[in-house]
Amino acid sequence: MSRPYAEVIGDPIAHSKSPLIHNFWLERLGIDAKYRTYHIRPDELEGYFAERRVDPDWRGCNVTVPHKQTVIPWLDEVDAKAESVGAVNTILRGLNGSLTGTNTDVDGIGEVVAGASLVGRAVVVLGSGGAARAAFAFLADSACKLVRVVARSPDKAAKAAKVCGLQAEIVSLANGDSALEGASLLVNATQLGMTGQQAMAESLLGALGGLASDALVFDMVYAPLETELLKQARMAGLATSDGLVMLIGQAATAFERFFGTAAPRRCDKELRGILTA
Repeated sequence: MSRPYAEVIGDPIAHSKSPLIHNFWLERLGIDAKYRTYHIRPDELEGYFAERRVDPDWRGCNVTVPHKQTVIPWLDEVDAKAESVGAVNTILRGLNGSLTGTNTDVDGIGEVVAGASLVGRAVVVLGSGGAARAAFAFLADSACKLVRVVARSPDKAAKAAKVCGLQAEIVSLANGDSALEGASLLVNATQLGMTGQQAMAESLLGALGGLASDALVFDMVYAPLETELLKQARMAGLATSDGLVMLIGQAATAFERFFGTAAPRRCDKELRGILTA
């Protein structure tokens, strides 16, 4: 007997935590469905989508690197969220086999900053890649007064912000410490501080005291969960949010679209324990 399923595609893909999250929720809700990883190279995308279009059990897929932009030509529609980010992280199959791309990372960021005071205030985003674009798209529709983007490549950052409909002040990484002054939200959308990557710049860590006293520091990195940025922010008395909050939040939106039922968010604490075990 066939079972409904969804999956996450990428190259590589074995590291993905998505199956842990979705299968945990399926089990808790008693839904007879499955979620899996599927390793696929760029030259295999055309055949993959041709097969999935005609599979009535396939509910859709999440998309990770390096496919978030290269999948777009194979889709029938890209919604406003994905269009504003310029990338797709979730694909949904319609009843007639049509494929629609969206981006739930925007929802994940919205969940993280829901309690932050942004109206008329300044925000700082570190980075200008795919993760940063989701932040740009969210902030473009917020009521914040100013967004400063700190990036290694100012030209790339300016282009990315423009694509996402965001008017931003671009600051080079070398001068990034000055950008934090008075900001009510700091978002790290880079790999700085991630296991195996470069450490967060000492100049930025030293500038955390310049943030507003009620500022939120959000680090998209979740390996390690306790990054140096979050550690230093807490020592400075600032509110913090780690990368798992966004990871679980964006997955919850996709889960409901795949399986027609809201994720059991009452189990978030247990799920975090599984993800960090």
